Amino acid sequence: MSNRDTETECAEELLGQIAAGSEAALEAFYREHHARIFAFALKRCGDPVVAAEILNEVMLEVWRHASRFSGRSSAMTWVLGIANHKILDALRRRGRDARHDELDDTLVDDDTPASFDVIAGTQDAGAVRHCLERLSDAHRTVVHLAFYDDMPYPEIAAVVDCPLGTVKTRMLHARKALRRCLEALGAGQ
Repeated sequence: MSNRDTETECAEELLGQIAAGSEAALEAFYREHHARIFAFALKRCGDPVVAAEILNEVMLEVWRHASRFSGRSSAMTWVLGIANHKILDALRRRGRDARHDELDDTLVDDDTPASFDVIAGTQDAGAVRHCLERLSDAHRTVVHLAFYDDMPYPEIAAVVDCPLGTVKTRMLHARKALRRCLEALGAGQ
């Protein structure tokens, strides 16, 4: 059994105990998963205070609604889905979405080397961070979940509550935009 499988099994057991009213299970769940949820929120909203508020809101939802976890996805997919909704609410409240450059939805995949080859070859973390910040929230989210949380596309679709094809399209557009941005900065050479 892999670490991911063990982590999922443990999280599911804790959710069952939380649903039964165990405060100790909630504390254990928090200790085990708070850093990942906080990092997910921070990457999306960019403000540690807001990310901490989101973490608290997510844990309150877990406490109140652990019985709603049905096991159709992994426990962390379910929890990050809750976090995603809380983040979107926070971003809407702050009007953040309007500050990001939107990507051209007419992009077509081409025969150039894989877009992430450019990113992988980049030694300038600041350039990558700059280019990630220029993505729309929807595109940045799929990149974050795929590369920082190592989630497969079906799990990403569950977290962001959209069809699998939409996740794939968002990833395609995000890769293209990241490659163009890095090349424009000269960081992909």
